[in-house]
Amino acid sequence: MSNQFLYGGNILANGIRQHYLRYGGKGRAVILIPGITSPAITWGFVAERLSLHHDVYIVDVRGRGLSSTGPGLDYGLDAMADDAIAFAQSLQLKNPAILGHSMGARIAMRAAIRSEGVFGRLALIDPPVSGPGRRPYPSQLPWYVDSIRLAEKGMDAEAMKAFCPSWTDEQLQLRAEWLHTCYEPAIVKAFNDFHDIDILPDFARLRVPAMLMVAGRGGVIQAADEEEIRELNPSIQISRVAEAGHMIPWDHFDGFFEALGDFLLP
Repeated sequence: MSNQFLYGGNILANGIRQHYLRYGGKGRAVILIPGITSPAITWGFVAERLSLHHDVYIVDVRGRGLSSTGPGLDYGLDAMADDAIAFAQSLQLKNPAILGHSMGARIAMRAAIRSEGVFGRLALIDPPVSGPGRRPYPSQLPWYVDSIRLAEKGMDAEAMKAFCPSWTDEQLQLRAEWLHTCYEPAIVKAFNDFHDIDILPDFARLRVPAMLMVAGRGGVIQAADEEEIRELNPSIQISRVAEAGHMIPWDHFDGFFEALGDFLLP
């Protein structure tokens, strides 16, 4: 942790324990919602940079990290969206921005349309646009499940390299340490929702400023998808990180921030 890290905390919001990490503490509040198997701590290196100008809260989505998990919880998209709304309201954050990656971007959109006046703007980082009758999400479920089961038994950075071959040793070590906290049924539910829930109509229902960041090498969002999104929401800003895969800041850290620009600033 650098001097930008302030503390970790837990709050009761939407009926569950929500764990978060706070960085910076100054400027506009930004809630960072990670993707399907990314506990909050794995996004710390992004929060370090964001927190130079923002008050950053990285959340552990239910079923991941140190937030509530286990059987009996609803791991559907709407429940996770309501978590984000309750998180912002419980901490009394005024018009925070949301930066959501992948699943987190889907959560951000759904949260914005299920609330009014809660969020100020949305940075949507390469959200899956698969759904009924659409192109399937390019990753396969066994990639997630197999790595989680290995992590539950105990695995090191070298073993994790088989799943994330381009990552640095530090990134691999952190994922190997924390991946076991991803509750398999929660991950399966989210992955299935990528294909069972069409998120595209949510773009048309957004009433707050939004930007879409596309991974040039990710295969998640293609040119036809961008065109459809522009038709649904002509005001959306779209940027592309040409040399990055789906995990954009891991693949091209500087490119990620160049694409983000000053969108999150007041």
